[in-house]
Amino acid sequence: MAESFHDLELVAHDTQRETARRARQNLMLAAMSGKGVDMADVARVRGLVMRERENSIFSDAWIPLAFLFVIIGLVAGRNPGLIALGITLLIIVGISTIWKNLSLFGVSYERHFDRTRVFPGEAIHMNVVVQNDKRLPLTWLRFRDQLPVPPDIANSPLSMSGELTGNFVLQSVFSMQSQERVGREAVLRFPVRGYYHIGPVSYESGDIFTLFTREREHKYIDTLIVYPQIWPLEELGLPAKEPFGEVKVRHSLFTDPIRTRGIRDYMPQDRFRDVHWKATARRGHLQTKVYDPSTGMTLAVFLNVATFARHWMGFDPDLLERTISVAASICNYGIQQGWGVGLFANGAVPNSDQPIRVQPGRSPTQLGNVLEALAAVTEFATGAIDMMLMRESTHLSWVSTIVLVTAVVSEEILIALVRLQEAGRRVVLLALGDEPPPQLHVGGRYNSILIYHIPSNVPAFRAGHRSATATEAALSSIPTPEPVQLEVETVE
Repeated sequence: MAESFHDLELVAHDTQRETARRARQNLMLAAMSGKGVDMADVARVRGLVMRERENSIFSDAWIPLAFLFVIIGLVAGRNPGLIALGITLLIIVGISTIWKNLSLFGVSYERHFDRTRVFPGEAIHMNVVVQNDKRLPLTWLRFRDQLPVPPDIANSPLSMSGELTGNFVLQSVFSMQSQERVGREAVLRFPVRGYYHIGPVSYESGDIFTLFTREREHKYIDTLIVYPQIWPLEELGLPAKEPFGEVKVRHSLFTDPIRTRGIRDYMPQDRFRDVHWKATARRGHLQTKVYDPSTGMTLAVFLNVATFARHWMGFDPDLLERTISVAASICNYGIQQGWGVGLFANGAVPNSDQPIRVQPGRSPTQLGNVLEALAAVTEFATGAIDMMLMRESTHLSWVSTIVLVTAVVSEEILIALVRLQEAGRRVVLLALGDEPPPQLHVGGRYNSILIYHIPSNVPAFRAGHRSATATEAALSSIPTPEPVQLEVETVE
């Protein structure tokens, strides 16, 4: 059986290569002859045409049968009935064949979205535009677009059908005149965060008599990103003021060169670039600038995607989503405060085995980068979070605050946090399990590690509760991206 599937795969690949080879030959001939390029050949060369098929209710014996009717009619004393039947049959076959071959020529299908990045439950308006860019009208044209969620198509001629696989098909049927452009609209709502793909799309048409059908599947994919839900820290049970400890410090090895406190006499250990030349000229001896300690904060959020002590025990999808939402809320809070925020997770993006790393930064697009990374994270753990903490912390500045968001607090995790704290790091632990971490109590400290326990019964996680405060604040901080503009092949 395995050999049979292997043979089938080889045959499929050989067929695709042969189709691409013929398409390249057609493009070369068109270039040498100066004729127009067939966009179908361009799509086949680029691998955008995934499948082609033609159907017909005609048999190969019908055309010889039509000629036989004509011959019999002539031989049998020019029988007008048989002659007319044979000629009519030939005319119908000829017209249907030509119409079928031209049915998909100059036909294009485009999707347009009002936005491509949303939070769970928010609406995305998808506008479908179909154009028949040729003089030949189409009595029927059908498109099938694959969707990950059922569309809202109330008061719309679009029809939808669900499949057993959990996917949905948005079916559009048109009757188009020559040079006509038609638009339809559907609304998509995604209940949970993630990366969602729209497509591929298959389109089908035929002749006026519906005797011949031509179908093609086009690799036309759009990607929509749904961010994780964001909550205000108060709804997570965290203090609204300085939840990660006091930001300002009395003495610091780091200073802010923008914030000048005053001047003093120059000392040999001072940097020459800190000399205040105007004050030096006024007082007659060297004066140096005195800066305020740096009050800027860097937040490094570490996310543990494991929801059980052992990876082979599976995962709790609800607990994982809550953990990701808490990490997103912490990052959003830090960015709203003007801090540098980074994200590290031991969960991989789809089709990858690499952990997620978003280095700390203060750019206007940082929140969007963090939320996109969290939208793509899967339950697959690439490694232990305690090992990731120790490894990645060596690349962080010493003024960074390390925040670990995890549903599981193991002994290895506690040991890693204690080691970081003993090395001079500011460490915060957010535990989301139903039970408080071992040997800890809510709001307590362990070796000066700030601990928070966020159980499932906090206001943010209650059924039906949804707060738009933090979500609106996050959206206002994320630069609005342009709608997805993928190149649309003109299909024929």
